[in-house]
Amino acid sequence: MYYGFDVGGTKIEFGAFNEKLERVASERVPTPGDDYQALLETLAGLVAKYDDQFELKGTIGIGIPGMESVEDGAVLTSNVPAAKGKFLRKDLEALVDRPVKVANDANCFALSEAWDEEHQGKESVLGLILGTGFGGGIVVNGHVVSGGSHVAGEMGHTRMPIDAWFHLNDSAKDKDAPLFGCGCDKKGCIDNYLSGRGFEQLYHHYYDEQVKAIDIIKQYQQKEPKAVEHVERFMELLAICLGNIFTAFDPDVVVLGGGLSNFEAIYEEMPKRIQPHLLSIGKVPHILKAKHGDSGGVRGAAFLNIQ
Repeated sequence: MYYGFDVGGTKIEFGAFNEKLERVASERVPTPGDDYQALLETLAGLVAKYDDQFELKGTIGIGIPGMESVEDGAVLTSNVPAAKGKFLRKDLEALVDRPVKVANDANCFALSEAWDEEHQGKESVLGLILGTGFGGGIVVNGHVVSGGSHVAGEMGHTRMPIDAWFHLNDSAKDKDAPLFGCGCDKKGCIDNYLSGRGFEQLYHHYYDEQVKAIDIIKQYQQKEPKAVEHVERFMELLAICLGNIFTAFDPDVVVLGGGLSNFEAIYEEMPKRIQPHLLSIGKVPHILKAKHGDSGGVRGAAFLNIQ
């Protein structure tokens, strides 16, 4: 039995999966605020509960919005205060008496999609999240590529390419391209342009209005001129940046998650817009919406023990 935990800032989702990779148990509980001991006890309590229910000891994988330090295993995260700087894997292993695997939640999302029967057999699957932030995970032959420092897939913290700056500068006569600061203390990270937050920030920069992404999309569908212009600008920006990413990784399949992944125009526009930003022999990979939605994180966390 494979146990997965998706640990977020407000909730912990648990899932148990059998040998056929079918979900056979689910539970969702609040994340303890900044109480690390309570966090450990919550995780260990769920493990004990389902060990008793299934009369076995399941394997354990945990997805977090952050990563483990390669130096000492401490959790690096800002979204789960209780776990920040703590040795979550080591401490939980001591409580549950078995190995525990911990990975970035975007890597878990990518792994979940790569292990879907539709994508099994594909050499490389790239999972991209266009949500509050922009990031992703890389899976090659069923294994997450985490990198020597555990930062592989942190594409949101690469910088905007020069073509993207030219595009933003040329897209409006009276507005220069905005240089947004980032939580990583750098400027120009694509996280602040391609995420749902970036989608809104760009609209505010060019039109001096605070409008939610969902409302911009509704206005676009109603052919409101500013929204149409904004989406056109964003689509070309996304194509330029994805062209760089696809050239670097050349994935067989790209799966999108996060709130903006529900914007159907992306799947219509990207295949034709990306090609000019690839090498002449490069091909635009299949770009699909995530199949497992909000369950992708917990599913991928469980599958850390079968990759």
